[in-house]
Amino acid sequence: MLRFVDPPLSAFMVSRQFDAWGQGQWGFRPAYDWRDLDAMAPCMPLSVIAAEDQNFARHAGFDLQAIEKARENNAKGKRVRGASTLSQQVAKNLFLWSGRSYVRKGIEAWYTVLIEALWPKARIVEVYVNIAEFGDGIYGAQAAARSFWRKEASGLAPGECARLAAVLPSPRRYNAAHPGPYVQRRANWIQRQVRQIGGEAYLKALE
Repeated sequence: MLRFVDPPLSAFMVSRQFDAWGQGQWGFRPAYDWRDLDAMAPCMPLSVIAAEDQNFARHAGFDLQAIEKARENNAKGKRVRGASTLSQQVAKNLFLWSGRSYVRKGIEAWYTVLIEALWPKARIVEVYVNIAEFGDGIYGAQAAARSFWRKEASGLAPGECARLAAVLPSPRRYNAAHPGPYVQRRANWIQRQVRQIGGEAYLKALE
């Protein structure tokens, strides 16, 4: 059904709402306003693909090369490195809860298989950019554009899209509107990677 019907909320939004109530923030409401892919700047989906999953168009939900690199990196005792694809992140954010348990990862894998089997790639990235958290309680490109720059997602500039992608996966730690050195460096790298993967021609190939 969600291939055609836009989700009214996600499991992560519900979890954030309960967290707020638990802290006595009774007036808190997640910011969320859906926009179809053709109603937002192309730089937004391109930036998250460049930042999070450059093999998105080629894999079937799991990036085996990235998983192996992460395993080797983690085995050497280096900083823990993840290898989740956009499809896996959609499965987790939309249906599940945060955490690193094997049970959750197993359920995530099942949802990932279903998503890849039933949704086209363009739909996967469309859902991702609408439910990803870009700030504390700010979900999706439209809510982020309105909250940070008082504009529509269709009017986002490449630099703004890159900064939004740069704060992932720590949107409560970093601020896309007031980027520090790390976010700015990463945003510059993301813009270069957007050009490297082919720019808007990449999106057309997903259709």
